[in-house]
Formats: sequence, C-alpha cells, structure tokens
Amino acid sequence: MKPYFRLMRLDKPVGIYLLLWPTLWALFLAADGWPEPRLLVIFILGVVLMRSAGCVINDYADRKIDQFVKRTQHRPITSGEISAKNALLLFFGLVVMAFGLVLFTNTLTIKLAFIAVFLATLYPFTKRWTHLPQFVLGAAFAMSVPMAFSASSGVVPSAAWWVFSATLIWTVIYDTMYAMADREEDLKIGVKSTAVLFAHYDRLILAGLQIALIGVLLTISEIFKMDVFYDISVVLSAILMIYHQFLIKNREKTACFQAFLHNNYIGLLIFIGIALSVIQ
Repeated sequence: MKPYFRLMRLDKPVGIYLLLWPTLWALFLAADGWPEPRLLVIFILGVVLMRSAGCVINDYADRKIDQFVKRTQHRPITSGEISAKNALLLFFGLVVMAFGLVLFTNTLTIKLAFIAVFLATLYPFTKRWTHLPQFVLGAAFAMSVPMAFSASSGVVPSAAWWVFSATLIWTVIYDTMYAMADREEDLKIGVKSTAVLFAHYDRLILAGLQIALIGVLLTISEIFKMDVFYDISVVLSAILMIYHQFLIKNREKTACFQAFLHNNYIGLLIFIGIALSVIQ
C-alpha cells in the first residue's frame, strides 16, 4: 500500500492544503458565515480525492520522463513499483468517489464538476504542447470556487469569479516557482512550463502576478464587504510575497521549492481573514 500512498502524494499534503484554502474561501464567502457542515464534509473529502487523482494522472502522463528528473525518478510508476494500468484504475476509482460526493449537491454543481475533472485530467498532458500548463492547473484548482458557490446557493454570482481569478493567479505564481526548481531538466527533455517561457524575466513576471493577486484580493474585500481582519491578512500575504521573491532571487532549486511550499501560508492567512470577517 505504501507505493499507492506515495503515488497519491498523501505523504506530501501541501498540495491538499493549496487546493483546500480557495475551496474554504469560497464556502465561507458564499455562506457569509459558517457553511453547512454537510458541504464542508463533501468539499474537504472532495479536495483530498481530487488532489490524489490529479497526482496519479500526472505521474501516469509523466511516467516516461520522470526518470530523467532527479526529484521525480523514484516515483512509483516510473520506478516500476506500480504499473501504468493499475495507476489508471486508481485514478478512475478516485474520480468516481469524488463524483459520488458531488451527487449530494445540486445539478449546477454536478455540471461544473465535469469541467473540473476535464481540466484536472488535461493538465499533465499540456506540458507537451504549451508553455502555459500552470494556467490550466490554475483553472482546474479554481473550479472549486464556482462549485462551492453553486453548492451553497444554487447559482454562481459574478462576485465568485473574482475569487476564481485570485485562485487562478495564485496557482500560476506558486506552480511557476515549483517549475523553476525543475527548469534545467525540463529544458533538456523538452517539457514546457511558465518557468521555461518566462526565462530570465521569471522574477519580474512573478512580481507582476503577485501585484495583480493583491489587487484582486483587495477587490474581493470591497465586493464582499470584508472587515479589517481580512485586510490585515492581505497585507501579511503581501509581506510573504516579498519574502518569496527573496527566496527565488538566485533561482536555486531548493529555495524555489521552498518558496512553492511556503505559499501554503498565504492561503491560510487569507482564509483566516475571511473567516474572521464573516463569522459573527
């Protein structure tokens, strides 16, 4: 069972957190307070299942190239611990379980779930034909936002798309930092990413995206009438972004990966700000 545990990356839960925070942002904003316990259970379990499924299909798609990247050469499929067939069976099983959870919501959320699964499945294959797979991953992660709003109220209000945009931009930022750690190997084997596309402009473009993210987060504050707790969380997040720029300044592998991991605290801070603002 240990190889399957590793294949789903359950030993590295940061990916679960990065997907969970925007989901919780949306649930608490949609409810303007505590979400229904039923929805919390559905979406938290859904996050764990879909993140696990995403890791499985990613390793399936990369099974022939992971051996050329030092950080991934011991992953279960490329190392031969798990067959490609069994990995696909696990992927479909996880997706079916996640879809089973969505059936306890409503028709609109079920329809949105199909889009989410499509994007999550598409993402790992986009690294072959576009330098923008991080945007596809961002859209896949951000689909939890309209799903949370639709499950809460039966509709997706226009305000929800600002939260969607924040999630998309944020995902591109931290996954580009992740890709910066693998850029040398990716260039050798022909894998595309925003880190490869941005090249020596990477830090500058990331700074622009971070400024855009702060702008969107402040717009969310106005739209949803957040209080000072949320604004403090945005300020603290901006300070963390400056720190991340410091970490990636020399484009050193370990530091870039650390910056990626550290983005978890931005998601947590924004969630705390939202929760303190909406819970009376």
